[in-house]
Amino acid sequence: MGIIEFSANGGDPRWIPTEEVNVKRIGVLTSGGDAPGMNAAIRAIVRTALANSVEIVGVKRGYDGLITGDTVSMDGDSVANIVHLGGTILETARSAGFMTKEGRRKAIRTLAEKKIEGLILIGGDGTFRGGTELTRESGVSVVGVPGTIDNDVFGTDYTIGFDTAVNTALEAIDRIRDTALSHERLFFVEVMGNHTGFIAFESGIAGGAQELLIPEVPMSIDDLCSKLQEKFKQGRRSAIVVVAEVEKPGVSFQIAQQVRDRVDFESRVCVLGHIQRGGSPTARDRVLASKLGIAAVKALLEGRKGCMVGEVRSEVVYTGMEDTWGKKKELYAGFDELIKILFQ
Repeated sequence: MGIIEFSANGGDPRWIPTEEVNVKRIGVLTSGGDAPGMNAAIRAIVRTALANSVEIVGVKRGYDGLITGDTVSMDGDSVANIVHLGGTILETARSAGFMTKEGRRKAIRTLAEKKIEGLILIGGDGTFRGGTELTRESGVSVVGVPGTIDNDVFGTDYTIGFDTAVNTALEAIDRIRDTALSHERLFFVEVMGNHTGFIAFESGIAGGAQELLIPEVPMSIDDLCSKLQEKFKQGRRSAIVVVAEVEKPGVSFQIAQQVRDRVDFESRVCVLGHIQRGGSPTARDRVLASKLGIAAVKALLEGRKGCMVGEVRSEVVYTGMEDTWGKKKELYAGFDELIKILFQ
């Protein structure tokens, strides 16, 4: 551990390490997109810190709050009755200011003024990119907790919020199937996922979709039309295609139009969008958030820095923060065989 010191003439901050690990005060923030289960993680972090006689400071609105010094002292009462709540009580933001050196300098000054010796970041790859820079420029001990519905962070099997998002998408698919069957229609259901198809893959399998459009398995419009035509020739009167939005929300409207231009299928599009981020977290997300929140505080108490806590094969693991966003997380082993069998 150590402290951050600024020179009197306004020079760059210096991290002055101490001989022993003796953490007295840590901070926690949520950054980027909100995810169900973030509050459960905050609750676990606060309770673990207090159990170890460590002061805990909440930073409001992610990195923006760190830049402006918007912090609040937290105690047991501040996290009572929040485990079931979606969103984040600390609020969150995507901080353009933190992407600048001057913005990070202000954030580092906040850490020094608040005497924060270690910082826990709850978020996704963008959050951890910022955390990597923060550690590099200040030396402050930073530990990450993966909180994003996209499940696209390297170093953990699942991220906080993913399970809830999949179940939200699944509920929508189940409901859409009723009207698809009633009207004998083709439906395109678009789900989130950033650059990956994790949500589409799991919700599509669980929802019994007829086809998947995910970045991991490219499919041309012509191939999609051929597969749908074959299914309808075999007697199917309705179909659901689950689409991963990738980087362009609303892409399903374009896909549906291209299909209509080739074949005479009446279709509808349902873009689930941000509804997947809201709502009460599932039991699986609450438990995962609690485990990783506790592990993050323990990591700081053990003197770890520049890493993310994750869960791999039910075991807590530590991954270098730069690897969490620098390495690509692959879809599950054997996913191509599952797709070949279930979507034929």
